[in-house]
Amino acid sequence: MFPERFSNLPEYAFPRLRALLDHIEPGGEVTHMTIGEPKHPFPDWVGQVLSENVAGFAKYPPNDGTPELQAAITDWIARRYDVRMDPATQVMPLNGTREGLYNVAMALCPEEKRGQRPVVLIPNPFYQVYMIAAISVGAEPVFVPATAETGHLPDYAALPEEVLNRTVAAFVCSPANPQGAVASPAYWREVMALAEKWDFQVFSDECYSEIWRDAAPTGALEIAAETGADPELVLIFQSLSKRSNLPGLRSGFVAGGPQSIRRIRQLRAYAGAPLPLPLQRVAERVWADEAHVDENRALYQQKYQAADQILGGVPGYQGPEAGFFLWLPVEDGEAAAVKLWTETGVRVLPGAYLSRETEAGNPGRGYIRVAMVAPRDDMVTGLEKLRACLWD
Repeated sequence: MFPERFSNLPEYAFPRLRALLDHIEPGGEVTHMTIGEPKHPFPDWVGQVLSENVAGFAKYPPNDGTPELQAAITDWIARRYDVRMDPATQVMPLNGTREGLYNVAMALCPEEKRGQRPVVLIPNPFYQVYMIAAISVGAEPVFVPATAETGHLPDYAALPEEVLNRTVAAFVCSPANPQGAVASPAYWREVMALAEKWDFQVFSDECYSEIWRDAAPTGALEIAAETGADPELVLIFQSLSKRSNLPGLRSGFVAGGPQSIRRIRQLRAYAGAPLPLPLQRVAERVWADEAHVDENRALYQQKYQAADQILGGVPGYQGPEAGFFLWLPVEDGEAAAVKLWTETGVRVLPGAYLSRETEAGNPGRGYIRVAMVAPRDDMVTGLEKLRACLWD
C-alpha cells in the first residue's frame, strides 16, 4: 500500500524536461539554460575556512546552529533590513532552504482551522516544494495566479472569504521565481494586513533578494517591523546558494517569532539534518562578508543589460527586477523548448512545468524560463540563438 496524497503529482520539472528532449538530437552545441545553479565564483577563502575546521566532521553538529552562526545571521538581518532579532530564539540555520520551506508546514500548520480542512496559499507559478509541504500535512493547496495582470505576484486579497477563512499560511516568493518580480512595500503591507485579518502566517521565500537590477528588494521583516506586526506573523527563508554562489554548501536559514522557531527546532531535533559543523563555520564567515556579494551582483547587472539589448524588441519581453531568470512569453512553452533544442541546442524549461493546472488553465503554459547563470559570453550566445530561433 502507498499513500494516495502524492498519487496525482505530475513528474518534477527536470525529469519532465528530460522526457521531452533527451530522445531528440540537439541542433547545435548544447547550451544549458534550465536549472538555476549559479556559476559565478564563490569567495576564494571558503576552502581555507573549510580546511581550518575539517576536524569538525568528527562531531555531531549542533541542531540549532552554532551561536556564532546564529549571531552572523542576525547581524546580517540587522545590516540588510535594519531589524534586530534575538540570535538565540529567532533564527535557525537550515541545511538548504528547501528543508525549511518543507518542514515549516510540518511544524506550524494545524490539522484543521475552524473545524475545516486548512488551506495553504501558493503563487502559481511556484517553487514546487510549497505544494508538497501543503499536501504532506493534509492541507489544501490553493494555487493563485501570479501573472502579468497581477504584476507576477499573487493577489491573495481577491480570494473568496470561504478560502481565506480556512487559510493557515501563505507562501510569497520575492524576488519571484521564475518571473523576477519584486514585492513592493505596499504589497507587503496588504499581505500582512490580510494575514492579520484572517489569522494566518506568511512564509516569505527571499532566496533571490541579493541579486537585483536597480534597488535592493524590500524584505518582509522590514514591513513587519514597520507596521508593528505580531512577531509570529512572518517567517523569512534565506540562502547562501544564490547570494554567494554556494549551492553545494546547503546553507540557509529561517527567521521569525520565537514561538514559531521553537516549534521548528523541536521538529528538527527529531527529523532534521543539521548542517555539518565545518560548513557552519564557512557559513559564519560568508554571512559576514558583503564584498563578494557586491561583485556577484555586478556580474548579474551586466547580464540584465545584455538580455535587454538582445531581447528588448521581443513582444512582451520584460526584464527581471531581480533574480537570475528570464520569463519569456511564447505561444506554447513546450513547443518552444522543443524547437530551440532541435534547431539550436539551447535547452530551456517550459513554464508549464513550474505551474499547476487550474480551472483557469496553466499560467505558465505561454512562457519559457531561461536561467542567466552561465558565464556572460555563453549566456549572450545562448540568448542570440534563442532570439533568432523563436522571433527573427
